[in-house]
Amino acid sequence: MSNIVTKRREPFRFMVWLGIASSVMLFTILLGAYIVRQEGPGWANVKLPTVFLISTVVIMLSSLTMHNAGQAFRHERFGSYRTNLGTTLVLGFLFMILQAWGWRQMIRTGVRLEGNPAGGFVYILSGIHLLHILVGLILLGIALTEALRRRPYVDSFVYSVNPPNQLKIRLLTLYWHFVDVLWIGLFVFLLIHHGVDLPLSL
Repeated sequence: MSNIVTKRREPFRFMVWLGIASSVMLFTILLGAYIVRQEGPGWANVKLPTVFLISTVVIMLSSLTMHNAGQAFRHERFGSYRTNLGTTLVLGFLFMILQAWGWRQMIRTGVRLEGNPAGGFVYILSGIHLLHILVGLILLGIALTEALRRRPYVDSFVYSVNPPNQLKIRLLTLYWHFVDVLWIGLFVFLLIHHGVDLPLSL
């Protein structure tokens, strides 16, 4: 029976890794196109809004709280698990708000999706990444809802010892760390090519 359960769980692991591999490939292609297009006509580097730097700190903090949530889940500290999971969700939403705020700053300085291709790439790269974050937030919301429905210790314990649920939390943690590392990589790449617009004008 355990072999049957394990085989049923494997497709979920495979789908997550396939999604990660596909995302890495997609962004590799986009960054390659960025480098090639950079040498073309009409390219003018634009400064990144300072709020992108703030959002990077926020996403790094969310990775820490997600790690803490996974640790708490494994060690049956279910109150801490719910708290850290909820904090990760809030930080994820804050990241999206800050990114949108960054876009607003860029628009106010005349940087739009059309026109200068440098600005267009910033919008495209950060926008596609935000879609990844949105998927993660939906999954986090589902996990938090399930955790809140099982506030009594016994219910939480029974849920935590179920192998499919353990795998679910591990895969969610893996995905969230991936989107965090993905943004850090994108931000460093853009930072090297663009720099940050300091100070931020509200």
